[in-house]
Amino acid sequence: MRLARVFPRRTKATPDDELAFFGPPGLFVEADEIHVDCTFTWDKEVAEWLAKQWERVAPVKIGGVAYGDPGASFVSGRYIKPGYTFTSRGCVRRCWFCSVWRRDPKPRLLPIQEGWNILDDNLLACPDEHVISVFEMLRRQTQRVHFTGGLEAASLKDLHISLLATLKPQPVCFWAYDPGDAFETLEYAARRLIDAGFSTKGHRLRCYVLVGYPLDTFSLAEHRLHQMLGIGFTPFAMLWRPEHASQMKWAPGPEWKAFQRRWARPAAIHALNGLRGD
Repeated sequence: MRLARVFPRRTKATPDDELAFFGPPGLFVEADEIHVDCTFTWDKEVAEWLAKQWERVAPVKIGGVAYGDPGASFVSGRYIKPGYTFTSRGCVRRCWFCSVWRRDPKPRLLPIQEGWNILDDNLLACPDEHVISVFEMLRRQTQRVHFTGGLEAASLKDLHISLLATLKPQPVCFWAYDPGDAFETLEYAARRLIDAGFSTKGHRLRCYVLVGYPLDTFSLAEHRLHQMLGIGFTPFAMLWRPEHASQMKWAPGPEWKAFQRRWARPAAIHALNGLRGD
């Protein structure tokens, strides 16, 4: 069956094979079934418009995380590029700005499939046996490992540090500094990683920092970003976006988008702050 997948936006993880599309169908497109996959709630309007456009080609199904799809199974290469993989879904935390825990309030383990870029919601909260098996798989990879899904400092154990240290070359680890997180938790995690031999150069220790949420200010956001620089993490500003119509009055304006862009490129961040990141 020729399954065409249609996406409202292109990201680094979006498939780029001949049956992956990013707009309305061309004149000569052929498929047996169409899946419109939508990750972000703010893309739903575009996704639904695309679904209408593709109805003339083949039967259309629309879904994805934005529509509450729990990700009951994971097929490598179907909705994300080969090399990107999920080994679990869900999170034990109850963050007000996140819907992940509402679908899966504790990690739901998936069969471990090959990949070098881990997208799990909270891998370190999974049982030790699962985490160890994931790292056994990662040590077989020929590319540098990335933990793009994010790692939680509050869940970091000595076991995890030991496992991370087995990956060569050193992996790119994205941590998370979210509203309500204690700075001391991130600081302690950074110190333990650096003491274990992890380098602060090359932007391999990175940290998502949520900005622009209700009652946030540029001064407070910049303070949090500089806190991460101070402990050896290269920050990556993540702009909060409302999920529901009732939250639209809090939607960050264009000035927040410009702020986020300034704090999203590692080389520019280090140059702006007089730091070296080689």
